[in-house]
Amino acid sequence: MRDAMKNLGNDPNKINPLVPVDFVVDHSVQVNVTRTENAVQANMELEFRRNKERFAFIKWGSSVFQIMLVVPPGSGILHQVNLEYLGRVVFNKDGILFPDSVVGIDSHTTMIDGLGVAGWGVGGIEAEAAMLGQSMSMVLPGIVGFKLSGKLQDGVTATDLVLTVTQMLRKHGVVGKFVEFYGEGEAELSLADRATIANMSPEYGATMGFFPVDHVTLQYLKLTGRSNETVSLIEAYLRGNKMFVDYNEPQQERAYTSYLHLDLADVEPCVSGPKRPHDRVPLKEMKADWHACLDNKLGFKGFAVPKKEQNKVAKFTFQGLPAELRHGSVVIAAITSCTNTSNPSVMLGAGLVAKKACEFGLEVKSWVKTSLAPSSGVVTKYLLQSGLQKYLNQQGFNIVGYGCTTCIGNSGELDKSVASAISENDIVAAAVLSGNRNFEGRVHPLTRANYLASPPLVVAYALAGTVDIDFEKEPIGTGKDGKSVYFRDIWPGNEEIAELAQSSVLPDMFKSAYVAIRKGNPMWNQLAVPASTLYSWDPNSTYIHEPPYFKNMTAEPPGPHEVKDAYCLLNFGDSITTDHISPAGSIHRDSPAAKYLLQHGVDQRDVNSYGSHRGNDEVMARGAFANIRIVNKILKGEVGPKTIHIPTGDKLNVYDAAMRYKAAGQDTIILAGEDYGSGSSRDWAAKGSMLLGVKAVIAKSFERIHRSNLVGMGIIPLCFKPGEDADFLGLTGHERYTIDLPSKIKEIRPGQGVTITTDTGKSFTCTARFDTKLCQRLIRVLGREKGEGFAKHSEP
Repeated sequence: MRDAMKNLGNDPNKINPLVPVDFVVDHSVQVNVTRTENAVQANMELEFRRNKERFAFIKWGSSVFQIMLVVPPGSGILHQVNLEYLGRVVFNKDGILFPDSVVGIDSHTTMIDGLGVAGWGVGGIEAEAAMLGQSMSMVLPGIVGFKLSGKLQDGVTATDLVLTVTQMLRKHGVVGKFVEFYGEGEAELSLADRATIANMSPEYGATMGFFPVDHVTLQYLKLTGRSNETVSLIEAYLRGNKMFVDYNEPQQERAYTSYLHLDLADVEPCVSGPKRPHDRVPLKEMKADWHACLDNKLGFKGFAVPKKEQNKVAKFTFQGLPAELRHGSVVIAAITSCTNTSNPSVMLGAGLVAKKACEFGLEVKSWVKTSLAPSSGVVTKYLLQSGLQKYLNQQGFNIVGYGCTTCIGNSGELDKSVASAISENDIVAAAVLSGNRNFEGRVHPLTRANYLASPPLVVAYALAGTVDIDFEKEPIGTGKDGKSVYFRDIWPGNEEIAELAQSSVLPDMFKSAYVAIRKGNPMWNQLAVPASTLYSWDPNSTYIHEPPYFKNMTAEPPGPHEVKDAYCLLNFGDSITTDHISPAGSIHRDSPAAKYLLQHGVDQRDVNSYGSHRGNDEVMARGAFANIRIVNKILKGEVGPKTIHIPTGDKLNVYDAAMRYKAAGQDTIILAGEDYGSGSSRDWAAKGSMLLGVKAVIAKSFERIHRSNLVGMGIIPLCFKPGEDADFLGLTGHERYTIDLPSKIKEIRPGQGVTITTDTGKSFTCTARFDTKLCQRLIRVLGREKGEGFAKHSEP
C-alpha cells in the first residue's frame, strides 16, 4: 500500500498503471435474482413456490454466518435498499470514523456512488473473498473528471441525461477507470438523479461514477430517515477531512487523468437502442433512425428487412377482437429496473402522463404487455399519496412486484396469439423499458428491437403502440372527443413534477418501509431452514447442487498446465455480453437446460429462468452460450446457440459440442472482438465457460469484471496486439491453438507477452491480462501457490 500511495503523488498523469493496490472494503452486497409476472401477492406466492429451496438456502446462510444480513424477497432491489437504508457514508465503529465503501456481485452496485460512497461491482469470487476478509487486489485506476454545468431544460428527464452521459463516456473510453462528477451543474441534480447516473456505470464501462458529498446528499440522508445526529456527524467528519463540497466556497481545481464537460442545457429527450445502451437516439430523430435500422445490414443498428417487407401487416385475433402488428409495434412496455424506478421525478412524470392520457380518453392497446416494478416499496407509497397510481393502473401499469423484471429478461410470456403473429410473420417487434440494458435476447426472445427510455416515455410509447412515430409531428392517438392528441399534450413540465414530489415524497414513507424490511414478511418468516452448521446437499435438487469445482482437490496445488492444440469452440465479433455468454432470462424450451430439467421431473410451466437456477451447475453449464441471438462466426453469420464440432464437422448446441471435446480430452479456446464480457457482473459467464472446458479467451479487449471472473475460474484472458484481431490475422476458428506459457508460475508477470501458434503455421503474440500478482496466484490453469488461493470460497 505504501508503494501505491507514493505512486499517487500529486499528478494523475504520472501514475504508473502497473502498480497494484490492495483495498479492504467495509461491506459487500450479494444480489439474488427472482421473477415477477402479475399482481404482487400472486407473484410472491409464485416466487416462494418456485424458489423455496433457494430462499431456504439463503435464510440458512444468514443463520450460520453472523455477519450476513438478508433483505427478504419482495422488499425492493438491493441497490435501492443500499441507497435508502444500508449506506452509511461514514462508518462509526466504536468511535472510530472512516468513509463507507462497498463491493457487490452485481455491476449496478455503483448506484451507491451517487450518495458519495465508494462502491463498485466485482466478480462473485472477489466479493465472497471480501466477505471473508480478503483485500481486493486491483490496478490503480485512472480518474476521469466529468464537469457538469448549467441546468436541464423543461421536459428533459434524468433518464435523458443518463443516456447522454452513457454515450459520451462509452465513446471516451473509461473501462477500468473511475469517473468523478464535479462542477456547479452537480448542485442542480437531485440525489436520485445522481444515483441514476452512477447506476449506469457498467453501461458506460467505468468501475464507478462518483458524486462527492454536498448539501444535496445531506438533505437526502434526512429524507430517508437517517437521524439529524448521524447526518451532522457525517458532515463534520467530511468537512474536517476536506471531503465535503460546499458550493458557497471557492472550488479548487482538481487534477484528473482526462476531462469531459457537459452543459446540462444541451441534453435533449432521447432513447437508446435498438440493441445497446450507448446507442442513443434523439427523440426527434427516432422515426428516421428506425427506418434506417430496418434498412441496415444485420448488426447493432440493423435488421436487414427487405424494402418490400417493411410495410407488412400481421393481422390476428386477440381476446376475440381484431388486432394487427407491424415492424416496430410495441408488445412490451415496462417501467422496470433500479436505474429509474426509484427516482421520484421520472416515476411521478410517468404517473402524470398516464393521468393526462386518461383524461383525453387514450388507452394502451390490450395486447401490449405492460408492467410496473418499483425498486423500492417507498415508490408505491408516493404514487398512492400523489393519486397517480390509479391512472397507471388504468393504462395497465399495475405494480407486479419489487425487484428485477423485464430489464434482466424476466418479462414473462407474451400472449400466444401475439407470439404467433410475431413468429409466423417474422415481425421485428419492439419492447420499450426504463431499464439499464437492452442487449439482444435479454428482454424477450421475440422482441428484436429493445429501447431504453424514461418511465414517462415508456407510457407514451405504450400509448402510441409503435416506435415508428415522430412525436413532434404525428398524433399519439385520438381522444374521446375525436380530436388528435399529441405528445406535447400529455407531457408534464419539470415544475409540475417538482411540486408534486414536494408534497408526495415524505420521510415517514422511508421509515415505515424499512421497519417492514426488518420485520420480514409472513412467507419469509414461516420458511423453515435446517439448524445444521454445514449445508446438506440434496442430490435431487434442480436449484441447489454441490458444485464440482472442489472435487478431487488435493492438499498440494496442481502444477502448471499447458494449453496445446486446443480447438476453437466459438468465434465472436464485438460486444459479446455476459447475457450472450450466460443468459439470466427464460430457459428456451428446446435448449439443453430445459431438456435436463424436464428429464429431472420439472413441469414445463416450472422450468423458470437461468437466473433462478444459478445454484445448480448442471443447469448453468447447459445454459452457457445459450442466448438465442448469439452470432458465431464459425457458423458464417447464422444466429443461434450452436457451433461446429471441428473434428467431425457436426453442427451442435454449444453445450453438446463442448462435451464432445471434453470427453476426448481436448481443450478449447474462444476468439472474440472488443468489450468481451460487457454487461452484468455475472460470474456464471466465467463459471459456465470453465465447465465447458474453455481454457483461454483471446479478445481485442475485456470488460473489467468479466476479465477478473475468468482469471478466478482459471481461464486465461489474452488480448490481441493493438490493431490486430482474429480477422486481421486470418483466423477462422477452424485452427488448433497452442499457447506458449512459461513453465513456472514465478516467471509469469502481469501484462507480459504470450506467443500463440496454430496448426496452420500462424504465430502471433498477445498480452496476458493477469493485471496483478494476486491474479497469477488465482489462475488455476497455471497452478496455485499454497494457501493463497481464495477461489476455494466459491458460491454454490
